[in-house]
Formats: sequence, C-alpha cells, structure tokens
Amino acid sequence: MKNKLHYFIFLLLIAYCSSLTANAQTPTVEKIDPPNWWANMTVNPVRVLIRGKNLSGANVLSPMNSGLKTYNFRHSENGHYLFFDVEIVPNTKAGKYNFKVETRNGFVNAPFEISQKMPRQNRFQGYSPDDVIYFLMPDRFADGDQSNNDPPKSKGLYDRSKGRHYHGGDLQGVINKLPYLKSLGVTAIWTTPVYDNNDKPDTKEVYEGVPETTGYHGYGAVDMYAVDEHLGDMAKLRELIDKAHALGLKVIQDQVANHTGPYHVWANDSPTPTWWNGTVENHISNNWQKWTAMNPRATYQTQRRNIDGWFINILPDFNQDDPEVEKYLIQNSIWWLEMNGFDSIRMDTLPHVPRTFWQKWSGAIKREYPNVNILGELYDGDPALISYFQTGRRGHDGIDTQIDTLYDFALFYPIRNAFAQGKNIREISQMFAKDWLYPNPNVLTTFLGVHDMPRFMNEEGATVEGLKLAQTLIMTSRGTPLLYYGDELAMRGGGDPDNRRDFPGGFPGDTRNAFTNSGRTAEEKDVWNHLALLGKLRRELEPLRNGKSLDLLDEEQQMTYARITENQAVLMIFNNDTKAANVQFDVSMIKQFPTNGNLSDKLGKLPDIKIQNGKIKFSMPARTAGVLTLK
Repeated sequence: MKNKLHYFIFLLLIAYCSSLTANAQTPTVEKIDPPNWWANMTVNPVRVLIRGKNLSGANVLSPMNSGLKTYNFRHSENGHYLFFDVEIVPNTKAGKYNFKVETRNGFVNAPFEISQKMPRQNRFQGYSPDDVIYFLMPDRFADGDQSNNDPPKSKGLYDRSKGRHYHGGDLQGVINKLPYLKSLGVTAIWTTPVYDNNDKPDTKEVYEGVPETTGYHGYGAVDMYAVDEHLGDMAKLRELIDKAHALGLKVIQDQVANHTGPYHVWANDSPTPTWWNGTVENHISNNWQKWTAMNPRATYQTQRRNIDGWFINILPDFNQDDPEVEKYLIQNSIWWLEMNGFDSIRMDTLPHVPRTFWQKWSGAIKREYPNVNILGELYDGDPALISYFQTGRRGHDGIDTQIDTLYDFALFYPIRNAFAQGKNIREISQMFAKDWLYPNPNVLTTFLGVHDMPRFMNEEGATVEGLKLAQTLIMTSRGTPLLYYGDELAMRGGGDPDNRRDFPGGFPGDTRNAFTNSGRTAEEKDVWNHLALLGKLRRELEPLRNGKSLDLLDEEQQMTYARITENQAVLMIFNNDTKAANVQFDVSMIKQFPTNGNLSDKLGKLPDIKIQNGKIKFSMPARTAGVLTLK
C-alpha cells in the first residue's frame, strides 16, 4: 500500500512539472506593430510584427467571417518575434478583433483593430510656396499641461536648468499658441518627432560635464507607434492637428527611418538577424561623407560608412535592405499619417539611407496620399548633391527618389555669410544661378537656421538689421520659407542645446510673455512686426509666392530681383553695405511695369522710386531692403 501511494505521488509530481513546463512555453504577446490598420488601403496585406515570448513555430488564426486572412509566418530564432501578413478584404467592418496565436504548447490572443479611415477633406494636403512654415520643438515652445512634466512612467527627466533634459513643453502648449502662429502669418507647422523616447536618463549620449541626457528632442525612439508621455498622447496629437486645420494651418510630421534610440528593445534583441547594419558590439560609425551617395565612381566600400554607419557611434542603424525592415518602416510612415491626418512628412537624415529605399518608401506614400509631399533633410551646402535627391529625374544609379523638396542648405550658407557676417551679397546671386541643377528649385524650402546649428544672431557680426534683411530675402524669393521658433524675436543661441532655448512666456514662472506684444522688448517688437508684415505681403502678393524670378542687379553688396506673374511684378532691392549706395538698373523687359511710373515700398523703408524710360536710379540707404510695387 505504501509503495502504491509513493507511486501515485510520483505521477502527480510528473504531471505538475509537465504542467509548469507547458505553461512556461505558452506563447505570450507583449507588443503588436502596427496595432491597427484600415480596409481599402493601398498597403494590403499589412505585415504585422508581434513581440513576446515562445513564438517559435507559431501559427496565427484570424476570427471566423472577419474578412481578415493571415499567412506568411516567420519567427525569430529565439522565439521573441513573429511576423505575419494580414490581408484585409475590401470593406471589412471596422472594429476590434482577436488573432489567435497558437503553438503546440498553447495559445494567446493578440488584439488587432480595423479602424475607420480619416476623412480626406482638409487633410493630407501637402505644402507649397503658398505656405510659410514655422518649426518648433514642442518641449521648448510652451508648457500647456504641467501634469505631464514629470510623468510616473519616466520620472526624473524634467529639469529646466539642464539644457539636455525635458523642460515641460508639450502638445497642449502648441495647441494653446496656434492663434499666435496664425497672427505671425504662418500657414504650416513642423515639430520635432513625437515618438516615445527613453524613460530613463541616457548615459550613452554624453558630453563633457554632462554625464546624462534625455530624449527631449524626439529623435531617439524606443517605440515608433507611441507618443512620448512628456508631450501628451495620440488623442492630444490628433486634437492638435484638427485644431490647426480648423485655423487653416497645415501640420508636417518629422519622421526618422535611419535609426532608433540606443535604448530601443531591438538594440540587443533584433527581430531578424539583419535588422541592423551591424550590432551594438560590432558596427561601424558614420563618417558623414554624404557626397559618396552621388559618386558615379563609388563602390560599396566607399559608401558603406555613410550608409551603414551608426550616428555618434551609438544610434542603431536600420538595414533598409532587409525586406522586413523595409515593410516595417513604410507601414509605420503610413500609419502615422492615417491615424492623425498629417499634411506632409519631414524625413530626417536623407543621404544616410539607401536611395533604393527612398524610391520604394516615397512611392508607397504617394500611392495612398497623392498630395502629401516629402521634405528631405540633407545637411550639405553642395547644390549638386541636394539636387541629386530631388524628384524629377533619375540619378546615374537609375533611381528617382520621389522626394519632393529639400532644405535649401546651399542657399543657407551664403545667406548667413552675407547678412550675418556682412560678407559679399553676390554669393547669394551666385547660388541662385545654380538653380538649373534642380529638377524644381521653386519648391525648395529656404531657411535661416534650424535646431542643428547656432542661431543667426549668434554669428559673428550679426545684427538685427542683418536678420531682417535675411528674413526679407527668404520671404520674397523662390521656394517655401521656413521660420525657426524664436527667430521672430531675434533669439540668440550657440551650439546644441543653447540653440534650443525656451520660448519666453511659454513656461510657468517666466518673467515675461513674448507671445504678446506687451511682453516683448523693443528689439523683439521690431523683428516680430517686420516678419509679420512680410507674411502679410507674401499672402497678398502672388508674385512673391509663385512668380518667375529675374535678377536685375548683382553687385558686391547690392542685389535686385523681380518676381513676375502674368499680371503683376514685384521688385526686391537689397543694400547689404554699411553705407548708402547708388543703384541703377533696367526694368524695361518687365511688361507689367510702364515705361514711366512710380513704385512704392511695401516695407515703408524707401521713398517712392521713379521709373524713367524703363530705368531706375536712386540712392539706397545702408543695410536696407525694399519690396516695391506699382503705386
């Protein structure tokens, strides 16, 4: 009897241990990318990525009669990731569904939603030279919700005394200041990325005297399908876009397809063996040799570090040649657009990603959103390189990137040289003369500075007069002008992060509020009013937005050009010298002007100018610009 009892207990123990083993191997689901999709989209099937445990050999069953089909399963060797396709039958009913993720050791449900598509009206509009873009960093613009300054999920990252910590600005702050942007003449907003960044101090990206940093800037994603909690949530992002659209303001999303942050879970546990270019332990650093991307003599080894290298030697670099990575990034871009109704995409680090990927990625965006345009960042002053990436022609590699527009970095440098440092203004005319390199120079995005360089007013020799001249140039010349937050106040700021100062008046405890006229200094009022006037003129005068450009004068420190449409012409005259100058030029070729007549300066700086026998001659005050129309 005793032996039988021992035997029975032994069997129970075996059964119990077997049960524990089976339970330990039951599949689990921790994350699903994307968490939802839409019926009747151009991307169908959608490729789904599940992160979890014990997913080896998994099969995914779709709900009966759901209109969803699952197939093409692939799991990672360690069982942490499962890829599969979800085909969505046309007109599948919107709603929440559960996929059954099944292995021989059990099953788990994976929630997935078919969402309602965004109405197309007043969304996905793109931007054009009819617009004026305002670029802001949400964390440094305005704090509209103090409850998310030090959220429970990521406590300890908020400290306004530290330049590389969170300062409290958020999406609610941007919403609160939309009327301010409208009053400045802005028609489109670009913000830095809203991706969820690391929840703990960053001890990998460090600087002398700065032992830890944070992802306040948004470029170090740890979740590419979530909004950072310091900024708000997805509902707040959609509220911002809807309220901007209600005011006639477009919204441009900043996206990153080159890298993630160093703390992404993928960094040390990648979904595929070739997800990254290298590994955390074994990779190459980026050498920033962007020109190699257009070199017809190049071989892979001369381009490799620029394409495959990790930024600052720590940011995991996506391998876009991996088909799973390619699909993931394309779908992610479309998901953000469809979820929120963005009008355009600003794409980071253009030349550090294979051009073959850009052609596929841009094509996918255009198929779903024909009017959404793409602004590419290529931080280089060579117009040949910038033009090589603009859509409208194939490079020697046979690729048309389909990237609509790029930042006009080639023009940025002469503008800084002339108007900040007082150098030869002719450099600007010489750079405009290279417009023939571009498939379409008229849609380039012009600017005086962004968050990656010291501010205009920090240049040696910079003055308010020079800043106003530079603003006049980008607001009256070809392209779409972009304004960096704070430049309307002549804000100072050196290198990163000093060039990302808090907007005065946007934060609790600020001693003054520069969002209001009464809170601005005399200098700030001067610059703000000048820029607002330029915005008004650009809106009222069609030639400033879409006119043909003609150069009429290009001296060392004086420049004149005309913007001409069928029925109107506008003259822009600049004297960049520190003394008055006599200028004269011929306007007889401009049929919109009479042989004899009077021009008035819309900026109110110059007296009326006479046209006599098709010619203009007058004395131009020092460091002055005029915008002249027929009186």
